[in-house]
Amino acid sequence: MSLHVPRPVKAALLAVWDLFTSASPLLIAGAALIWLAYWWMDPMPPKQLTLVTGPEQSAYADMGEQYAALLRRHGITVELVHTEGSADNLRRLQSGEADAGFVQGGSSTTPPNEDAEDLLTLGNLFVEPVWLFYRSSAAAAVTPSGKLTSLNQLASLRINAGTAGSGVPPLMDSLLDMHRMDPKKVHLSHLEQTPATVQLLQGKLDAVVFASAPQAPMVQMLLQTPGIRLMDFPQNEAYARRLPFITPVTLPRGVVDLARNVPAQDVHLIATTTSMLVREGLHPGLRQLLAQAAVQTHGQSGWFNRAREFPNASNSEFPLAPEAERTLKNGVPTLQRYIPFTLANLVERMWLAMGIIIAVLLPLGKIAPPLYAYRVRSRVFRWYGQLRDIETRFEADASLAPELLKELSTIEARVGKVILPLSYADELYALRNHIGLVRQRLATA
Repeated sequence: MSLHVPRPVKAALLAVWDLFTSASPLLIAGAALIWLAYWWMDPMPPKQLTLVTGPEQSAYADMGEQYAALLRRHGITVELVHTEGSADNLRRLQSGEADAGFVQGGSSTTPPNEDAEDLLTLGNLFVEPVWLFYRSSAAAAVTPSGKLTSLNQLASLRINAGTAGSGVPPLMDSLLDMHRMDPKKVHLSHLEQTPATVQLLQGKLDAVVFASAPQAPMVQMLLQTPGIRLMDFPQNEAYARRLPFITPVTLPRGVVDLARNVPAQDVHLIATTTSMLVREGLHPGLRQLLAQAAVQTHGQSGWFNRAREFPNASNSEFPLAPEAERTLKNGVPTLQRYIPFTLANLVERMWLAMGIIIAVLLPLGKIAPPLYAYRVRSRVFRWYGQLRDIETRFEADASLAPELLKELSTIEARVGKVILPLSYADELYALRNHIGLVRQRLATA
């Protein structure tokens, strides 16, 4: 049993089909251009990235955990890799072993090789003071005051100057060189922070040098340990003039412990600026998320900065990523405040491409109306060929008139089932009129 479809429903379905088939070249071209733009722009970021931090229990390691938690909210898994420090981080980034990492200014004293990855910065995150802690008893043997105020006074002391993979050894080499001291003639060791601190407390070392954020556990502990002093750098402004990656900072009196007045007076320090570096090939969406995480993590006030002073892009050793520039200037994009990051990123990266695609498709859209008209009118015009064939056979042999009349009746019945939009109904009625004229001619034979 065949299903009977009402004529109005059939007409509506046929009209939709006509519109679809007439617009199919436009739809196919549009779909192809959208796919090409999607492939070219790659709007969907990977779901994982590798972030190199620093030694375990260091400030870098703690900050890495904060970044991982912030990116996890957007469905991004961050693989945290503990390293020896800033110089090791820079090496891993340049070799392509990591996607992003914390790097101190001046961590590399040699230019990268030709095969090194190009790196971008997401901005300066914070200043990282150089903490030179020493035992008061060791300083008393060097200076009557028992206070160290110059690196030249370290010549006879046993000093631990950071691990080999951190940014401290190249920094100390630069500082000692400015004091006309040969690093090879100074008693330097390169233990990790924890063993070096233990040996300092045991008296096996006279001084240790850290370059770390003030919230680092070792820094916090040594600042409040009796018999351990923090060296004052009265020439910190001079260091900053000589080394572009050095910033003079002051540890305010009482900032460590107001009740105990620790430190008892302002301490002049030198600091490097720590930045977030990323591979140039890292997906722009991930660079944007990392830049937003940097603003959330480092935008508060600290011991050496006011609120919203960091992140910033001043005096950077590496080019600033465009995503970081937009984030530092405008904050979180408007769309991302209301819809999930993945969807907002897709819209933001594809909207310009969609505008170009629409501009390309507008001229192509002019093809659709003629195709639609041709498709609709072809349902009428194809019957004229059969009418002409009937007339040709009649002219050749008039005795075929009865047979031709039957064919004509069949054609008329089938034409009666043709469905056309009302705007083309005049052509259907014209066809029926012409069928009537041919019938009259055959009937008079």
